[in-house]
Order: sequence, then structure tokens, then C-alpha cells
Amino acid sequence: MKDYEEGYELLKNKLEEKGIDIEKVEEKLKNFKVETPSWGYGDSGTRFAVFRQKGAARNIKEKIQDASIVHKLTGICPTVALHIPWDMYDDWDELLDYSLSLGVRPGAINPNLFQDDDYKLGSLCHPDKRVREKAIRHVIECIEIAKKLGSRDISLWLADGTNHPGQDDFRRRKKRLEESLGEIYSHLPQNMRLLIEYKFFEPAFYHTDIPDWGTALILCNKLGEKSYVLIDLGHHPLGTNIEQIVAILLDEEKLGGFHFNNKKYADDDLTTGSINPYELFLIFNELVSAEEDGLKVDIAYMIDESHNLKPKIEEMIQSIENIYRIYAKALIVDRKMLRKYQEEKDIVMAENTLVSAFDTDVMPLIYKVRNEMGVPLDPLKAFRESGYMEKIVKERS
Repeated sequence: MKDYEEGYELLKNKLEEKGIDIEKVEEKLKNFKVETPSWGYGDSGTRFAVFRQKGAARNIKEKIQDASIVHKLTGICPTVALHIPWDMYDDWDELLDYSLSLGVRPGAINPNLFQDDDYKLGSLCHPDKRVREKAIRHVIECIEIAKKLGSRDISLWLADGTNHPGQDDFRRRKKRLEESLGEIYSHLPQNMRLLIEYKFFEPAFYHTDIPDWGTALILCNKLGEKSYVLIDLGHHPLGTNIEQIVAILLDEEKLGGFHFNNKKYADDDLTTGSINPYELFLIFNELVSAEEDGLKVDIAYMIDESHNLKPKIEEMIQSIENIYRIYAKALIVDRKMLRKYQEEKDIVMAENTLVSAFDTDVMPLIYKVRNEMGVPLDPLKAFRESGYMEKIVKERS
């Protein structure tokens, strides 16, 4: 008997006693997908310095190569988000063929509207029409790239904002933004989505043009049905109830994507689930609850982290492990009893129902699913034993 089988049988019996369909849970785990970011495999740093790592990917093909190893070991990361122009390439057909040959494909396309000198005072909100038109052209270029690669989502984050009171007019900037987004939206094919991300501060320190989910939702509602809000877990003030935001956007059918990471102070981009795993569990609880209630849920799950100190690929695997484990815990919440306790106004037992699922060891379930998917039971251990890191350090030195 495999090491996990006894634990699996015990967990299965426990869940079946609660009326939870374990086969349905296993199927959801097998179908769950997380997109990894190309920029998570290359050298990165803070505002003060870039910290170089041996073996870090130097170009888009090497990033895709590393992403393919992560997918091979986890089985749930078949797409790679690209950042333009960081990942610009001469022949997109060739890059697509290369990706497919490694078992992955390009995912969301992320325009860069924050590193050009012209964007010092903003991009889509800039007072100068010339700069706004330049930014619009760049996003349209990203749409054309997405068409060639078969990508569905344009993931848009703006650094636009001001640093000083009186620097610009809030309402005029809002109008410029709406006009710019309207022009971009008109170039969006029917089968493509625009995901609008928000962030309450940084790099602007007086005001940010898309500071919160409400502003992002207003913009999406004005644009139309192909635009959705994207939540980055690190883009909120401390203490924000992110799970409530998730629930509201789900109910409005306007939640389009997640950028997974973790924070301690601000936008720290730490390993997902490393600081507050219970918060991540409560977020997944809302997502699973919405699906089981029959709400329309079509969410792109993506990682967006800055792996500055830990080895790039290993931290990516760590994040995926944490996400997968916590998602599994949300899948085994006894929702029948939770609803019963909520209707009876039994606050203690309602909370205990959630805590019970969070405290459950779901690894035997995950091991069984991985075994059936034909991937290693311990992806991080398998990576360390694969010799891949030693190989790329030698090749990329």
C-alpha cells in the first residue's frame, strides 16, 4: 500500500460521512489551472538593485523552458503569461510552436505602460494626447500579439497617478482614461477579454488613477461584457477584506482574474500562502461557494511574484503547492452544515465548519490526484533530484 493510501481512505470516509462527493473534489483538483509568469523566471530585484541568480532565464525561450518544467512537475500550469516588451519576439508563430513542443502555451498578455520615459506623468491618463495615443497603440499591439498566440486575456495594470496635490485634475484624468480604454476596447475581438487591475498606491504616492476594485468595476461596466476586474492579492491596504471583494465581484459576474502572491506590509510579492494562508483559504471559500451555487465563474488564476532571494523555479513550485493545497481545503468545506448554521444564526459552529476544513490534512487527497495525473507526488523534491537546475546553470553561465 502506498504511503498516502491509508490517509486517503480515512479522509474519504470522513468526507463521505458529511455527504461530500470526493470524486467531484478530485475532478475539480485535476481541472484546476494556474498560470505562471514569464518574469518570475528571470532576474529581478527591488527598487534598489537587481539580484542576479545563476541559471535564471535570460530570454523568453528560456523562461518558457523553465515554465514547462514547472508544469511537468505539477500538472496544473499549462500556460505562461507574457510581458510586452520584455518578452518581445520576432516570430510569434515560431514561439508558439516552441511552447507547444514543450507542453505549454502563452497565456495572458501584459502590456507595459510604466517603463518608458514618456510615461513619467502617466500613460492612458497622461495630459499629453501624444503620449496617450502611444500607450493606446502599445495595448493594441498586445492585442494583435494575443491573436497570433491564441491568448484570451489582456491583463492591464497602470502605474498612472500623481505625486503632488494640484499636479493634475482628477476628473479630467478619469475622462482621459475612459476615452483611452474605450479606444482599446473597440479593438478587442469577441473571444478576448480585458482584465483591469487596480492598486491603491505605488509608484504614484498622492493618488492612483485605478486605486480600488470599485473604480475598476466602474470602468468595466462602462466598457462592456468583455472587460473584467483582476484582483492582485498584494494591491490592497492592510486589513482589507479581500474575500468580501471577491464575493461582490462574483455576484456581479465581473471577476475575471487573480494575481496570486502574499504581502506583509505593501506590495511585497512574497510566496503565495506564506504570510496569511487562512486569508487565502477564505478567498477560495468564496470562489468555490459561488461555483456550487451555480454562479458564472470563469477566472484566470495567475501567479505574480518577485522571486528575488529564493531560487526562481523552486519558489514558483512552492507557491503552486500552497495554492493547490489551500484550494483543496476549500473544496471540502461542509457547505450543507455551513448554510444550516448560518440560517440558525449559530456563529460559533458556522466558523468552526470553516476552521475544520482549513485544519484538515488534504495531502493524501492531493497525492492520489497527482498519482492519477502521472506527476510527482512531491514536485519540489522531484525538481531537486532532476538535475535540471545544475543543467541550466551550466548552459546559462
